[in-house]
Amino acid sequence: MKLQVSNLYKSFGAQDVLAGASLQVRGTEKIGLVGRNGCGKTTLLNIISGKEDADRGERIVPNAVRIGSLSQTAFDDKSQTVLQALEQVFEPLRVLEKELEAQAKVLETDSSEKQLEKYDRLQTRFDALGGYDYEHELRSVFYHFGFQESDLDKKLSEFSSGQQTRIALVKLLLEKPDVLLLDEPTNHLDLDSIEWLESYISRYPSAVILVSHDRMFLDHVCDEIVEIDRGKTMRFPGNYSRYVKAKEEWIAKNHDAYVRQQEEIHRMEALIEKFRYKKSKAAFAQSKIKYLDRMDRLEDAKEDKTRIKASFSSERKGGNRVLEVDGLSFGYDHPLSTVGFEMFRQNRIGIVGPNGIGKSTLLRTLIGKLPPLGGEYSFGHQIDIGYFDQETAATRSDKTVIDTLWDDHPDANQTQIRSVLAAFLFTGEEVFKEVNDLSGGEKVCLSLARLMMNHDNLLILDEPTNHLDIPAKEALEKALEDYDGTLLFVSHDRMFLSKMAGKILEIGPESHLYDLDYNEYAQRRKEGTLSASNETPSAKKKAAAPAPEKTAAQLRQEKNTLQNRVNRLEELLAKAEEDLEALRELRYEPEYYQDYRKMEELDGRIDEQHNTIASLTKEWEEKMTALEEMA
Repeated sequence: MKLQVSNLYKSFGAQDVLAGASLQVRGTEKIGLVGRNGCGKTTLLNIISGKEDADRGERIVPNAVRIGSLSQTAFDDKSQTVLQALEQVFEPLRVLEKELEAQAKVLETDSSEKQLEKYDRLQTRFDALGGYDYEHELRSVFYHFGFQESDLDKKLSEFSSGQQTRIALVKLLLEKPDVLLLDEPTNHLDLDSIEWLESYISRYPSAVILVSHDRMFLDHVCDEIVEIDRGKTMRFPGNYSRYVKAKEEWIAKNHDAYVRQQEEIHRMEALIEKFRYKKSKAAFAQSKIKYLDRMDRLEDAKEDKTRIKASFSSERKGGNRVLEVDGLSFGYDHPLSTVGFEMFRQNRIGIVGPNGIGKSTLLRTLIGKLPPLGGEYSFGHQIDIGYFDQETAATRSDKTVIDTLWDDHPDANQTQIRSVLAAFLFTGEEVFKEVNDLSGGEKVCLSLARLMMNHDNLLILDEPTNHLDIPAKEALEKALEDYDGTLLFVSHDRMFLSKMAGKILEIGPESHLYDLDYNEYAQRRKEGTLSASNETPSAKKKAAAPAPEKTAAQLRQEKNTLQNRVNRLEELLAKAEEDLEALRELRYEPEYYQDYRKMEELDGRIDEQHNTIASLTKEWEEKMTALEEMA
């Protein structure tokens, strides 16, 4: 056993967070903690790590077991370089390495059996602890979190707070504690880094407990799921998908047991009422009363009153051709990318691409918030567009929740308005809360409620699952699965993409519409087998005409010119990518993420830098292709 916590209770003021939670960790288990926002997942991690104390309950951790969490991985001396900070993890190995080197020198003058045995013992221990691989592992983990070789020689103080957090995560992974605690480890990571981290955690040689809203990450990493519900824990074997099925089965069995218990209670109460006033049966009635008092009464889990019950539908069918995009260039001062595709009724297209490449910019262009920089697009006959984005969802307002929805639909009656709000868990007095007082998740729900009442036949959604916990995400997916209209959306949630997207529009220096669902797209992307054969006909490019024949002298001169330009382009690209990374890191600075206008300006600079990289990359690819053809 690595550790055990039993019957934990924890309250904050009048709010009970944990009410009898228990957890045992053994071997190399990979445990995912799930539950609604505010259910106590982070609190449980803090108690396990020793950062917080439970009000009551038991925490057992053997002396030899090392528990590691990000909050415990701090850098006291930020004047040291990154390499110095990370190499501290391997200080015992470095000491052992010096002993091994010293013993090797001893063997040069004394190769007796005793000295050979000592060298063998040291070497075996050094090898077992990964002594021959630790420098490679340090760099491998560091690079996979988006850093460069040159960053190792920089002082910690030169990095932003966001970068320091990522370096602390690198150090934590290298420390390899016996129990690794991770709270939302995929936050702020791009797709490639997430996939690498999945692989690393899956192969981690000891136990892991993690909290994540990324269901695909939980699916790929975890072999146990522990759910926290109303302060108590319930353990399910298998990954997240198996947990979902097992929980459904448990709810059904629990409901059947609840019904049987209620029938037994009613039968007992009837017997008590019948015999309690008869002297000859009074003792019998009293024994049944005591029996009912001691009964551990079940709660019916059949109906989840805390789950969103949304339902999207279109008021009119609209034309079969929903959207036609022809050579549309989009961006701010410069084009970020150019796309061409068609959408037909009930198509579901998910848009993917690197952060900052312009996915949201494309959507804002299509709905008319930004002017196109080239090309054209047109919507079909009787297409009603509903648009959702995080900017709209985050809007501040002194209005109440109910007035916000009623102002959109003044002809609706109170019952209709309250029914829609109740579907998004705004009930009772909650409908009179000011929008300014809502949490991020509640604001998203209010925006989705407004969208639901419009009954549009084309929904354009920009990151609709942000700020939603897992049950809310799944409820939204269920509502959209039953939607009879057309979907065009951007999302970083891979599970949402896998369930919603029938086609994938990949945005980049060159954009492609693939006639693949997300799972097949991701698999082919991983294998490197995405090709024109996967694209829809409207997205295919015309083959370039063959170049005219040239003399040998012309070819040599052209080849030299091309090679020089390629070399220069590679230098320019390296510098441009460094500048882009520096701009991206500013997003984690409070000066920017707490100031909407500064963040908007920063996004514009990032888009412009992407445009520069895209232009240089396109030219580099053209020049390299020409060089290869001349080889």
